[in-house]
Amino acid sequence: MKRSAALLSAIILPAIFFLACSHPATPYKPGVGELMSSIQLHHAKLWFAGENQNWLLAAYNQSLIQNAFKRIQLYHGDTYEAKAAYMIDPAMDSVRNGIAHRDRLAFESGFRFLTTSCNNCHVVTNHAFNVITIPVNPPIGNQDFRLAAPQQLTNN
Repeated sequence: MKRSAALLSAIILPAIFFLACSHPATPYKPGVGELMSSIQLHHAKLWFAGENQNWLLAAYNQSLIQNAFKRIQLYHGDTYEAKAAYMIDPAMDSVRNGIAHRDRLAFESGFRFLTTSCNNCHVVTNHAFNVITIPVNPPIGNQDFRLAAPQQLTNN
């Protein structure tokens, strides 16, 4: 009995290990909702960065929004949501222009256009229940959106 169990273990365990290793896991594919949640977070961060005229942070968050839309096209290009996402392009250009010119009024106008475009896209894609607004409070409490000189960390 011990011998057959040892023989069985010697054959079956390596076979299981081989099969597990020879079939790589399916690559991660974020869902549209997950990507939209990322966009919503960076939409809010973009607002506070622009309002504080922290143009580097604003440009960074604008680029993260743009990249999330690219990932929607990459992973979900055949969906109606991905096909409707082009609606956001003129508004993103407007925001990018305000940031590039470091013009707070142009940024605010572009951001309002962006927010309206988000909601228009939600209507077209049957997600009108998801209404995006200009943020009132920062989305997270541990980030300072003001432009400031980097603080040196100490070990005290």
